[in-house]
Amino acid sequence: MHFRPLHDRVLVRRIEAEEKTSGGIIIPDTAKEKPMEGEVIAVGPGARDDSGKLVELAVQAGHRVLFGKWSGTEVRIDGEDLLIMKESDILGIIEATAELKKAA
Repeated sequence: MHFRPLHDRVLVRRIEAEEKTSGGIIIPDTAKEKPMEGEVIAVGPGARDDSGKLVELAVQAGHRVLFGKWSGTEVRIDGEDLLIMKESDILGIIEATAELKKAA
């Protein structure tokens, strides 16, 4: 099935957090928090401004993003747990370190 969000909504797959701390302690499933990082799977066409003009979204499919802990609505599509959220729920795009060094 192919899913395309409407308006300024974004479909995100959570990226699972590490199961170990930096000190090597293994975190059990019951103590883990839901990850607040994910990969954008699909984006809507954008929102309309006051004049009716379409404003495209800043995020694109493939972007790695950071979002609020309680953001979005959990959905199950093709047996996979995903999140649908508005672009405004996304706090930022995580860029690769190599790209940041290249720009400097």
